[in-house]
Order: sequence, then C-alpha cells, then structure tokens
Amino acid sequence: MNTAMIAAVCHEANRMYCLGLGDQSQATWGEAPEWQRQSAMSGVANIQCGYVTQPEQSHESWLVEKARDGWIYGSVKNAQTKEHPCFVPYAELPLDQQKKDALFFAIVSALK
Repeated sequence: MNTAMIAAVCHEANRMYCLGLGDQSQATWGEAPEWQRQSAMSGVANIQCGYVTQPEQSHESWLVEKARDGWIYGSVKNAQTKEHPCFVPYAELPLDQQKKDALFFAIVSALK
C-alpha cells in the first residue's frame, strides 16, 4: 500500500476516533485541506522509512513540521491562525491525544 493510501486510512481512523470523543471538526480525507493531507502523508513517510519508531517520536516530528509552517499553541484548533491545542510536548498531551498518536503509528506499522 502506498503512502497516500495509508495516510487516507490513518486520517479516516483519526476522524472516527475524534467523532467518538465528540469532536466533529474533522473533514473526510477527500474534503480535507491539502495541508492536512500533506501532514498525514509526511507522518506516514517518517514511519515507513524508519525515522520515527514510536508514537512519541511521531508527535515530536509533527511538532517540528507544524512549527516550521508557523503553527503555535492555541486552546482551540484554528487553521486560519495556525493554532492547535496539541502543540505541546508529547508528555503534556491528554491521554486521549496520546492514544490518537498510538493509533496512527499502529496503522502505519501494520500497513507499511
């Protein structure tokens, strides 16, 4: 399975996980903005090539990518102002967000 296909699976699993938490803000893969799809594909590629070997590293890699793109911490996710509540070190993430990173990592590891 190629990187884009795995990223789509991860995105949809993440969307369903978020729905289970009451977060209805995630668009489907086909309706997601390009920056979001690219971020998912980058995360998949980092795991596929062995650069990332655990969920904690996946989150830290995401933080670096987001910082490079101008994102900062914000209490509510806002793509226009580039604010995100998960823009914190992995250890400071709520458990439900750590589980989301673990789910992403497990899916990529199973499908790569």
